[in-house]
Amino acid sequence: MARPGRRPLPTLLKAQKGTLRVDRQNGDEPQPKAEVPRCPEHLQGDAKKEWRRMSRDLVKMGLLARIDRGALALYCQAWGRWVDAEQALVKYGVIVKSPNGFPVQSPYLSIANKAMAQMRMLLTEFGMSPSSRARVHAEPQPREDPFETLLEAGRSAN
Repeated sequence: MARPGRRPLPTLLKAQKGTLRVDRQNGDEPQPKAEVPRCPEHLQGDAKKEWRRMSRDLVKMGLLARIDRGALALYCQAWGRWVDAEQALVKYGVIVKSPNGFPVQSPYLSIANKAMAQMRMLLTEFGMSPSSRARVHAEPQPREDPFETLLEAGRSAN
């Protein structure tokens, strides 16, 4: 049975935020390996571009695993719908004429607003909003030294 109240944060996010307490840690929590999942075939256009952009960044932060494919696909699909609706709003405006000739709100405005709400909800799941990111204290990733990469390539060739 689900507990009432806030959903618990994953241990990784608690550690990055600096709020991890060993006495409250779930010892049975799965720790999937950070990797980019395969992009779902149904993602097209802007949704697919957003998949490529966000998946790389999330993996670098250690916040994306293969099991997160569905959640990221939901976010990317909402992103694609939002972009499409915003482009239609630019083209047709926020007020359109009904078949009777009366001004009404464009249906694209409600599509855009719903997609934004869905994206906002999913952004926090991955720590992608400014407020959720501000609570994360991630270890800076070491910069890749091109000289070291060249040396490693030479060593592995021998």
